[in-house]
Amino acid sequence: MTAAALPTSRPRSRTPETRGYLMCPPRFFEVTYAINPWMDPSKPVDADLAMAQWRELRDTYVRLGHTVAEIEPQQGLPDMVFAANSGTVIGGRVLGARFRAPERQAEADLYRRWFIENGFSDVTMPSEINEGEGDLTWTGDVLLAGTGFRTDPAAHTEAQEVFGVPVVSLRLVDPRYYHLDTALMVLTPARDGQPAEVAYFPGAFSEGSRRVLERMFPDAILAGPDDAAVLGLNGVSDGRNVVLPAQATKLAEQVSDRGYEPVMVDMSELRKAGGGPKCCTLELRG
Repeated sequence: MTAAALPTSRPRSRTPETRGYLMCPPRFFEVTYAINPWMDPSKPVDADLAMAQWRELRDTYVRLGHTVAEIEPQQGLPDMVFAANSGTVIGGRVLGARFRAPERQAEADLYRRWFIENGFSDVTMPSEINEGEGDLTWTGDVLLAGTGFRTDPAAHTEAQEVFGVPVVSLRLVDPRYYHLDTALMVLTPARDGQPAEVAYFPGAFSEGSRRVLERMFPDAILAGPDDAAVLGLNGVSDGRNVVLPAQATKLAEQVSDRGYEPVMVDMSELRKAGGGPKCCTLELRG
């Protein structure tokens, strides 16, 4: 099992940025409950394969020049592997998580302690239901905030107060795309007066939210339902290299046509719990 960059002819140059990520090994990964449509406790899960796929993702980040920190997993918290839900980090400031499902609520304090023990002195724990980067996506100048299934709308206001940045609310309407990061990813953040570049699946959003996205990102990549159905939008980009689920082949062609380098990883076992590359990856923006 390898991660391979697809050959592409780039219409313009893309420059990768070194990123810092937090990940959690799926040592205790299993599917024993269902809190999203992807989870089916009656279907077997191969824990060894899940670990191998996770390691391939981690090693891919390292190979691309990024830094990966790890938090120790805890038995009885099989979804702790999905580190993106543990908080949001912008400019070294942390807004922690408060999970909707009782099965995940103990994760929040474990991650809070990790932040404090690893040099993050400005940590705020939310009073509203807030599932971290699962529903909060930083574009470089605006925080896109998802709601509809997990994060409460009131958490969007709370995030704005913590980070002091503009927040744009987006409503998700398809339960398969229960978090914003399953339906939208930032390819290049806004900088130097240039807008962010994003990819998203229109079918995941309400009509009004689609109109908002069209106004904000008129040149966005629009993913099709086949790629969305393999969590293709749950990718991670460093501005050049875009780490995508191996099955998202059409989306890989689309990002390649824009000058990015698709890097494909197989996350099929972790997808049994509704996760992909981004779900496993929290960006530590210093």
